[in-house]
Amino acid sequence: MLLRQLFDRETWTYTYLVADEKSRESLLIDPVVERMPCYRQLLKELKLKLAYALDTHVHADHVTALGSLREEYGCETLINDHALMNCASKKITDGDQIPLGELAFTSIYTPGHTDDSMCLYVKADEEGYLFTGDTLFIRGCGRTDFQNGDAGQLYDSLQTLLDNYPEDTWVYPAHDYKGWTRSTLGEERRFNPRLQVADKSAFIELMNNLDLPNPKFMDVAVPANLSCGKSRPTSTD
Repeated sequence: MLLRQLFDRETWTYTYLVADEKSRESLLIDPVVERMPCYRQLLKELKLKLAYALDTHVHADHVTALGSLREEYGCETLINDHALMNCASKKITDGDQIPLGELAFTSIYTPGHTDDSMCLYVKADEEGYLFTGDTLFIRGCGRTDFQNGDAGQLYDSLQTLLDNYPEDTWVYPAHDYKGWTRSTLGEERRFNPRLQVADKSAFIELMNNLDLPNPKFMDVAVPANLSCGKSRPTSTD
């Protein structure tokens, strides 16, 4: 498996380019529209065919490149079936498989940060990889105070990941604000402050009292992303 972790400095977003080395089919996870030149360069240099572009949820902090990638490469665009985005090629549900050459990614519905959040799991070369979106960060987790977020649901989603995947599973989040690049589930279980709570009630209290400012691009990003990043939806009033 070929894996590249790409970073957008303006929004602290990680995008992942994952490919099956034999078939050269590839997947872009959480692409940012301003980074299109980077994606073009890598796809060309590495001789990859873009089969899919996927968002782990409707983002509030950057504009997605789903629409631009589908327009340019004819790839299939994917989003969770709870998302209000109706422009994606396909909506996928919990447990759906995404084939990529000899690889098979499993979608995991993980609501809490938003009501349409999901993670992806793939096993390659005897190692497991979790692309956790905004559900689980390195030493943190996604906020739960907008886009139908729910702290109780996020607690349950985090427990699902911790209970169902080995501790040596690699964790690749959609954001990092401190320069961390990857972790493991076991490491997060032991050291992530958001997971060091006594119970679900304590987690809900912690999350409900974070008092965070809104993402600075939220007013632009959410409307644009509901149309796959190509334009803002227009009012029909």
